[in-house]
Amino acid sequence: TQRQQQGVTAWLADTPELLRSLPTHKTGNYLTAWLALQQARQQGAQEAILADARGNWLETSTGNLWGWQEGCWWTPPLAAGILPGTARSQLMSWLQKQGLVIREAVWNQELLLGFKAIAYTNSVIEIIPIHTILTPHQNLTYESSHPSLEQLRSFFRF
Repeated sequence: TQRQQQGVTAWLADTPELLRSLPTHKTGNYLTAWLALQQARQQGAQEAILADARGNWLETSTGNLWGWQEGCWWTPPLAAGILPGTARSQLMSWLQKQGLVIREAVWNQELLLGFKAIAYTNSVIEIIPIHTILTPHQNLTYESSHPSLEQLRSFFRF
């Protein structure tokens, strides 16, 4: 799809009313994510990024986050309170079998500024790069055509 090739704009949903309750429970826990996505669309974005009370990025309203820097993939840890996505766990396992390094770390401001590429995944949409992130302080831009994204795309092709 066009989104998979060109990427999307995401809006950082870091307001208190959009904090998730019971984030690791999938069933019936979509209201906050849905509200965040609606607000993102009002801002002209196609996706929302959910954050914790400290401003650390957790996941998108519909998937798990992945960032590329220093020759490896980074994803927020389950302990941060993210939904343990099926595609996330399968992709992590597959990347490790390919000899690639995956680091689970809290996505704080310092880590975010080092990423060359950011994408999100789920088992339906597969992988969507994020080229622009709208935040209250500045707009962040990333390479939606970064060569590293091909590693994630390869997983969904087989």
